[in-house]
Amino acid sequence: MTSIRRRTLLKGGALAAFGIGTGITLAACSDNGGGGTGGGGGGGELDTSEAVTVTMLVLGDKPTNGRLEAMLEQLNAKLTEKVNASLELFYIEWADWQTQYNVQLLSGDSNVDLIGTATDWLFAWENAQKGAFLPMDEAMLSSYAPQTWEQVNSEGHWELCKLPDEMIYFIPEDNFTQWTNHGFFYRGDWATEAGIPNGEITEFEQFTTYFQWVKDNQPETYPWDVAGTNEAALTGFVQGRTEYQVIQQVTAGIYFPFHTTASDPTTVTSYYMEGDELLAAAELAREWNEIGVWREDAVNYDGDTREEFYAGLSGADQHHMQTFLGILHRMPNDQPGSDPKFFYWGKENGNYYRDIKTHGAMAVSANSRNPERALAVYDILRNDEECYHLLNYGIEGTDYVIDDEGKRAEPEGFDAATDALGSNFWYGRMDELEIPSATDPDNKQELFDGLDANAKDYPYERLVVDKTMIDSTLAAMGAVLSEYIPQLQYGKFTDPAAAIAEMRQKLADAGYEDARASIQTDIEALDA
Repeated sequence: MTSIRRRTLLKGGALAAFGIGTGITLAACSDNGGGGTGGGGGGGELDTSEAVTVTMLVLGDKPTNGRLEAMLEQLNAKLTEKVNASLELFYIEWADWQTQYNVQLLSGDSNVDLIGTATDWLFAWENAQKGAFLPMDEAMLSSYAPQTWEQVNSEGHWELCKLPDEMIYFIPEDNFTQWTNHGFFYRGDWATEAGIPNGEITEFEQFTTYFQWVKDNQPETYPWDVAGTNEAALTGFVQGRTEYQVIQQVTAGIYFPFHTTASDPTTVTSYYMEGDELLAAAELAREWNEIGVWREDAVNYDGDTREEFYAGLSGADQHHMQTFLGILHRMPNDQPGSDPKFFYWGKENGNYYRDIKTHGAMAVSANSRNPERALAVYDILRNDEECYHLLNYGIEGTDYVIDDEGKRAEPEGFDAATDALGSNFWYGRMDELEIPSATDPDNKQELFDGLDANAKDYPYERLVVDKTMIDSTLAAMGAVLSEYIPQLQYGKFTDPAAAIAEMRQKLADAGYEDARASIQTDIEALDA
């Protein structure tokens, strides 16, 4: 269900071609200017006679500490020398990010050139179908991003970035190893005190024991200080108790309402609509609410709950393995003896997945005035070691230092909460250009290997869902889910069974079955 990445396991070999439903519309290629091809096809000599600014759209809150601007000043001097271009970053901030991201991409804004995207969480296929991305061919990519073309081509991964028209719509971040499987972070010292052997939680329900102990013995602490719209209490339970797997390409609002199962991967279903697992999860959440696991107004709370965890005022936090690596570094200093641990969803039954290679990807805007120069800049950012280090880490000596072991460390007095670079380049990282971090735990590889041992490959990496006829249905389903899921997550329904039955009827009325049948057609076409 939750996806994770391990690049090495799928290296080599393009996957088979596939088809999808009809009704895809693509924006026509217009003259983009900048002395280039004007469409998405064809190559040639890069024209650098005119200085241009390439604007890259990234996700995240724009930093205000001046470090980004200082880094860009040095980076742009190098980009100007190489391709007579400079880089600017355009931020889609986390507040209402999903809505704002899609609105920006379909706005026709010609001031954005490069767009950070992904097929599992940033709607890449959907936005490609709607004409937000410039379709590109081999000649264009090999001419203006030659190093990137060769690396991706050598591993056979361009097929993962094509629509049926055989044009390429984005560049995969296929050469970077990370794990983003979600779960709970918790304190091993408190779990031991709660009577859990070795402080090692091995089943989701054991958090009831842990949370109750925190409530009884740490009166200043919320057992799980959680903020805002959330469904981890539901998805974490269901994932470890079933073989459901999320179809990542389909969202209804902020929710992923369609699933298959490992034993029947070609039949589309939904645990929001079928079975008793959601009810069992909701009843457990209701028990947690009665214990007082979270704030009474958690759904409306907007505080920094991770900082509460660091401060010893929350017994748990929820995010993915990459974040846990940071927890392992900082928590022993903030809370000595806390022995932080990670319980990931699906740990009980091995129901978790490796990240797809388009979990991070880079597209060229269909409205870019300078698509060729944008590709050339991206090629440098992805492959030039000096520029890569500037964009990802900042200025050596100011944003980071290299310690005696050759690892990247924080300068003296550095505070990540206020001093972070915030460039958020998650769309073209490369293993061979990474500087190992001094904050990574010594057992990082052991943690990764442990996850890798039982993880599964996501079966729908090439799935493109045609949403032409179901967009309005998905929006209506999203409205229903946003009404019920947060209340189920926080255990607010006196009768969760009645609430789920009511939700399911409203989803049916919204057109669930029509949407399910449409996606079923696309799943079947994948192997046709």
